Amino acid sequence: MTQTSENVTWLTQEAYNKLKDELEYLTGPARTEIAAKIAAAREEGDLRENGGYHAAKEEQGKQELRVRQLTQLLENAKVGEPPAADGAVAPGMVVTIAFDGDEDDTLTFLLASREYASADIETYSPQSPLGTGVIGHKVGEDAEYELPNGKKASVRILKAEPYTG
Repeated sequence: MTQTSENVTWLTQEAYNKLKDELEYLTGPARTEIAAKIAAAREEGDLRENGGYHAAKEEQGKQELRVRQLTQLLENAKVGEPPAADGAVAPGMVVTIAFDGDEDDTLTFLLASREYASADIETYSPQSPLGTGVIGHKVGEDAEYELPNGKKASVRILKAEPYTG
């Protein structure tokens, strides 16, 4: 999954199908399950001191937020192919950089939206300072980005390969 502008999110067909399946589950079986939990907790009596009821309502709120996020994401999605393996950094790629040209101080990360975040690889948003700084640069080039304190940092692009999941 890659984001190329504020409103359009490029997805591979596989990513689109996965997110669509998640949305269908959340708007179908998951809604039924949470409604049953809330109803069961309601039957226990006084709602002001009913921990099970409040936990179920909180879970319902989180679930509905995710439904809204997925709905918006899928409404603005464009299904396409992953980025080309031409050495230029683009969203949807695994990028390895060296800080300040120091080949020993490196970072490898996936440049993608949080929908692709996993425990296997660190994920940076294309809209993050580092993400915007490296996009479009080719392997071997230096890129600059702004740190939170307003100073500039320089990195060298060592690798840029399409994410294969």
